[in-house]
Amino acid sequence: MVCAIMMIIDGKDAIMGRLASRAAKAALNGEQVAVVNAETIMITGKKHVILAKYKARRAVVMKMNPEHAPHWPRRPDLLVRRIIRGMLPFDKPRGKEAFKRIRVYIGVPKEFEGKKMEQGEKKNAYKFIKIIDLCRELGWNA
Repeated sequence: MVCAIMMIIDGKDAIMGRLASRAAKAALNGEQVAVVNAETIMITGKKHVILAKYKARRAVVMKMNPEHAPHWPRRPDLLVRRIIRGMLPFDKPRGKEAFKRIRVYIGVPKEFEGKKMEQGEKKNAYKFIKIIDLCRELGWNA
């Protein structure tokens, strides 16, 4: 099913949680959602607390079968997509269909240049970490 409605969200200096909830709601309503500039999205809070939380998430393994552990990616676009997935009812068919309608990009692809983009909600936060810095701390090499 191809939807005609396309929402493009610019993630430059946007707050992660607010952007993710907006993208999830639009996808649940049947819109195609594209998030660009995923590497510049901000997660507010103390840097060392955020790093500890995401490192602990990546360290979770099952003793019986480590492949069945939750997967938390290191790449910025995949990490943002995984965070948005957390705001969807992913266990239900409606949530899985909505998740398929979400695309996340590093930078701005040529197909979206010059198109109208909605700005993610910005906030003057003095304690934050950018997604690209978080991913580098988790081991992403780029």
